[in-house]
Amino acid sequence: MAERRVLSSLDLVPEEAQDDIVWAMGELDARRRSQAEILFDLNARLAQKGSDPISRSAFSRAAVRAEKSRRAMVERNALIAAIAPMATPDKVREADLVIGELLKMLVAAILEKDDLTSEDAMNLASAHFKSIQAQEKSTELKRAAEAEFSAKIGAAAEKVAKVRGITAEARQQIMEQLGVIQKAG
Repeated sequence: MAERRVLSSLDLVPEEAQDDIVWAMGELDARRRSQAEILFDLNARLAQKGSDPISRSAFSRAAVRAEKSRRAMVERNALIAAIAPMATPDKVREADLVIGELLKMLVAAILEKDDLTSEDAMNLASAHFKSIQAQEKSTELKRAAEAEFSAKIGAAAEKVAKVRGITAEARQQIMEQLGVIQKAG
């Protein structure tokens, strides 16, 4: 169970002054002024509202927590930005297939051991089943992405055909060549 800490002067700020706390955290995040300057201005704002001042230690602890959170968020965003280009349906599907094959090899190696328990067998079966589910999901995502792409290509081709005055037969041929529709007959 987590240990309960004593409330700091920052925790005791009344509701009507919470906007000043939000302002101070925003100023810290902007990183244009020193922590001491922001605390001074915050305490002046609180005094105008009749609230007690925030101690330097409480404000410093809050600033450290806020900075840690900000850095963690920046790191998460950078990680997501780095991974996003690799998360195309094709690449995810390829990774799922490789992982599925590796899992099959691992299952085979473990099955060769004599000390396999029923729980081990159940865990292996569950892992294999989940691998197959992931592969099926990857296939669904790929189909959905292809359908979306095909719809966009089809809409663009229709728009160009209308603007250029292309005949229905020529439009049909373009759509077939783009793979948007199947060839007739």
